[in-house]
Amino acid sequence: MQIKNEKLKKAILTTFADDEMLKILNFSKERLVSGTEIIKKLDISHSTAYRKIKWMLDNGLLIVEKMDFTQDGKKFSLFRSTINSANIKYEGNSITVEAEKNVNVFESATKHFFSLENI
Repeated sequence: MQIKNEKLKKAILTTFADDEMLKILNFSKERLVSGTEIIKKLDISHSTAYRKIKWMLDNGLLIVEKMDFTQDGKKFSLFRSTINSANIKYEGNSITVEAEKNVNVFESATKHFFSLENI
């Protein structure tokens, strides 16, 4: 689908231009990931990882799909990318961005929504 929202279009372009954000996006496409996993597996510093995760959450490129707890009761978030792929085209004075939604995100959200009926 073609992205019409200018804020989202700029967020996608910014993410693709930043090596660390692109790594986070790729790492979180297929499965839920925690901030700790991102830090360890992608070798990104703690402050940089959480700053970029927050920015991506604020701009709609990541979502918090699940909240979980450690064995000692501390709460943590599990993230997933909202887009699966993107095509960027620069022609004349315009930039066109097309993106494919990450189906895993929407399937999971639907399952969660319908599971609320049993509460």
